[in-house]
Amino acid sequence: MAPTSRDTGPEQDASGPANGRLMQIGEAAERVGLSIRTIRHYEEAGLIVPSARSEGGFRLYTAPDLDRLAVVKRMKPLGFTLDEMRDLLAVLDALDTATGTDRTELLDRLAMFHTAATTRVTALRDQLTTAEGFADTIRDKLHHHGGPTL
Repeated sequence: MAPTSRDTGPEQDASGPANGRLMQIGEAAERVGLSIRTIRHYEEAGLIVPSARSEGGFRLYTAPDLDRLAVVKRMKPLGFTLDEMRDLLAVLDALDTATGTDRTELLDRLAMFHTAATTRVTALRDQLTTAEGFADTIRDKLHHHGGPTL
């Protein structure tokens, strides 16, 4: 089945994702480490749109689509909402062609996302330190009372 692309770019090379090869959703899911269901959810939420569809209607993804999914995947554990993810993706998309004042405003928004991400990473590190301390306390109790050594 020949793919139908939403853009009018050159024909896709089939040698690999970096060269524009189109992948069905299962391969895309495997490569980016997300489930097919999650990718479909992100499509429904407007975060990702497959670059093409086969004549049979199968979603077809390119390496840039996978890069976009990777951004979303990395935002998820930091607690960003779907709206925030959508906003960041829009900023990243617009930066490629923005100039002048528009570019400055986009860079300011990107800086705000960086600050938010850094703040959330710090909070996660604090939570991890607390969790590790708790696990150490339990291990010490086990050791003190003759339980199995871990």
